[in-house]
Formats: sequence, structure tokens, C-alpha cells
Amino acid sequence: MARPWSTLARVSTAEGPLELRQRGERDFLITIAGRPLMTSTAHRSEDDLALAACRLVASITPPRPAPHILIGGLGMGFTLRAALDALPAAARVHIAELNPTVAEWCRGPLAILTADALADPRVTLTIGNVSTALSTAAHSAPGSLDAIILDLYEGPHHSREDDQLYGHRALANARTALAPGGVLAVWSEEPDATYEQRLKRAQLAFTTTRTASPGGRRHTIYLARR
Repeated sequence: MARPWSTLARVSTAEGPLELRQRGERDFLITIAGRPLMTSTAHRSEDDLALAACRLVASITPPRPAPHILIGGLGMGFTLRAALDALPAAARVHIAELNPTVAEWCRGPLAILTADALADPRVTLTIGNVSTALSTAAHSAPGSLDAIILDLYEGPHHSREDDQLYGHRALANARTALAPGGVLAVWSEEPDATYEQRLKRAQLAFTTTRTASPGGRRHTIYLARR
């Protein structure tokens, strides 16, 4: 019989209680309004997202000895850990996480899962919406990012034209913020034809791939290049 979950922490959000649960030393679960959001035992899609983006960054010509990466969404830190493991020592990784409690969890009980990825000296954490970070980069430092990795709840599936992360303006900001050859890597629950049309209008050539943890749901990764 599986061991029961114990609730380590709970915080209120607009979508309901966000909870961190644990059973055993390394088995963690984050839920929102009682619905499983992510688990420490199934993170292949997060790993695949980061690794695919970093491989494309490594292929940019001329090579980037000190690539600058923006990651939207911290989660349990698996996307960040996979990116750090794939990037050179001189890289800079900027994380934008909306909920400060999630960052506290990643520095606390979840740190065991990622070798305390947030403590890596290449990492800068901002508490706030990644759309703000994208807008700032687009207007203050165009062409400054080698990759933008969006690993956020649900992704662009069913997003609208005016969505602050996946809409037309957001894609225009992403394209402006990216260096030539730069990568926009986006996790999505499902493929979304409307989002694909927006990518085309933003002049971002893209491919898609499907990924899943063993026994888990298949998700979609969008890889677009400026």
C-alpha cells in the first residue's frame, strides 16, 4: 500500500490552495485546489524542454560562450536544473517566478531534488510575471536573450490573441528580445493550432515534439527560432 501524503505547506492563490505534499524522502507533489500540478517522479517533459532549447542555443553561429537564458516558471526546479547541466559555466540564467512561496519551497524541502539549483551562481531569480521580464528585455535590451523557456501551467493551449504570455504582443516581445538565431521553447499541455498561427505571424519558424514521462500524459514542446 502506498504511503499517505503529508502536507508540508499551503498558500492561498486566486485558483485555490497551492499545496506542497511529501511521502518518503524524495517523493513530492504540488497541487492546486486539490488537483495534482506536478510531481517529483515525472519530470521528463521539463527536462526535454530545457535540453532541446539548450541544444539549439549551442548550435547558434557564431557560438555563444556566455549565453543568456530567461526561464518563465520555476515549478520544482527541474527545468532549471536541466538547463544548468547543459549550459556552459559562463552562462546567465534569469528565472521569473510569480509565486514567492514556490521559490521558498525550491530553496527548502525541494532543494534535494535539484542539488539546490537556485543557489547556482549563474542564476538570478525575479519574483514576478515573466511577461514583464519579456517586455523589459524587448524594450530595454533587444537581442539580449539567447533563449526564452516557458514552462508554465497549461501553456498556450486555449490561449487567446491578447494573452500576456502567448498572444500576439507577447510573441512580438519575445522575437525582439531574442538574439538572431535565438530560441523560444514553450511547454504546452496539448498542441494548439491557434498558437501556431500566431508563431507564423510573428515570423518565428517552429517545430513541435511530443514528450512524456513513463506512464504519464504526452505533452507538446514548441521550439521556435528567430
